[in-house]
Amino acid sequence: MKHEWKKQEKGFYAAKQIPAMIIVPIQNYIMIDGKGNPNHEDFSDRVAALYALAYAIKMGFKAAANNADVSREVHDFSVYPLEGVWKQKQGDDLVKDELEYTIMIRQPDFITESMVCKAMEAVKKKKPNPLYEEIRFDTMQDGKCIEILHIGAFDDEPASFEKMTQFAKKNNLERDKSCHREIYLNNANRVEKSKLKTILRFSVK
Repeated sequence: MKHEWKKQEKGFYAAKQIPAMIIVPIQNYIMIDGKGNPNHEDFSDRVAALYALAYAIKMGFKAAANNADVSREVHDFSVYPLEGVWKQKQGDDLVKDELEYTIMIRQPDFITESMVCKAMEAVKKKKPNPLYEEIRFDTMQDGKCIEILHIGAFDDEPASFEKMTQFAKKNNLERDKSCHREIYLNNANRVEKSKLKTILRFSVK
């Protein structure tokens, strides 16, 4: 069986264009930190390093699952979408050069740290990149969140965040962190800005 997040975990990636509540449990990720404007090359380089490792993990798992000595119910999985947790160092007005972020790609529960380490060694040899040294395998738990599906350019996200804020007020909720999460459901380099699909989330109490 192939584990496909779009099917088996649809509830975490099926946000609508109206705000809603969601409870997000602890999840595994490969992740890397960064600072500055996401339109700059450094951000793209970090994304590329993450994806290189993500596909190495997938291929390593698939190869082991196809080994006659290994019996697994799941023999393959789809690579999860890119995600980012974003915060600004100070102020309310968006200044992209002052952004701090952690970008990540979720890993299925059956992927272990030892599998990630093995894949890391393989990808270092095949596609050398100094940024691999900054990638870590870790967990995050967002808990109670408000989410919305934003369709359109990233620069137009404030309108969607305003809907989320109003939803929080109506339900007597407030943000408990200054950061927010974005889940990118399609590729910004291959899709028109007006058709970009991004799940926005922030945690509440």
